[in-house]
Amino acid sequence: MMKSENLTYLQEIYGKRLQEKSRLSAYTSGRVGGPADAAIIARSGDELAEITMHMWERKIPFIIIGGGSNILVSDKGIRDLLIINRARSVQYNENLKSPRLRAESGTTMNDLAQKAALLGMGGLEWAATIPGSLGGAIYGNAGAFKGDMAGNLVSVDLILPEIGHQTWPVEKMEYAYRTSILKREHQAAVIISAELSVFISSTLEVRKLMNQNSRTRRSTQPPGASMGSIFKNPPDDFAGRLIESAGLKGKRIGNVEISPVHANFIINHGLSSACDVKKLIEFTRYEVSRKFGVDLELEIELVGEW
Repeated sequence: MMKSENLTYLQEIYGKRLQEKSRLSAYTSGRVGGPADAAIIARSGDELAEITMHMWERKIPFIIIGGGSNILVSDKGIRDLLIINRARSVQYNENLKSPRLRAESGTTMNDLAQKAALLGMGGLEWAATIPGSLGGAIYGNAGAFKGDMAGNLVSVDLILPEIGHQTWPVEKMEYAYRTSILKREHQAAVIISAELSVFISSTLEVRKLMNQNSRTRRSTQPPGASMGSIFKNPPDDFAGRLIESAGLKGKRIGNVEISPVHANFIINHGLSSACDVKKLIEFTRYEVSRKFGVDLELEIELVGEW
């Protein structure tokens, strides 16, 4: 349980805004996860910064989620304060020589790509197929269709404990394949917003490529509740190929299954537990290591009490 003095304090300052015993399955793309003792929604970048700085000052631990993809929350849930990031403002810089989009970190990647398309701005077509939020995409260097955050990010606005606001250029994120310095070092930093590079195109051309990407994704990746790609691709290979070659497509534990469409996805067929997902992950890693000598590295992160 969350410390009683922390819960009492949160109840006093946030009142009816504070949600208690909310199940994380309602906020995660995999539709699994136990309860959060306390949760609050941040609806703007300023609000997100205010809440996080306040929690650091009071030494109340917290976890932030946006779209809820790329994470597996335990069945026991979390005792830390859950901050649900719904800061979604998007602004456009009309500098014709160097157009930019500035977006808050709770913006979904699909919404961001769609708004760029309406403006006739290219460069974010790959993002239309990405689940989750901008903050998560920046944190994990999300990518698809030969595009990624490292290729679009210009700068990121952060809040850091005892320091406050900082703006980092993209170079300071030290991006590598599906990771950043924030993810590798588990730094205490909260992404508030970011500036992204785009280029002048046309709504017709942008939507044409977005539709093409969407068709490709539908034909190669499974529908249904999932956390996204479970494992990172090892050097010069693909996690999905290794899992399929190990004969694991369609393998089930409980009501979760390694997708018959793409072996790097685990599908929740309903009323599943995070424990079963984790068991299937561990079994997959064991079999791939046993048969091919490759230790698959998780792309998702485990959250909560295990």
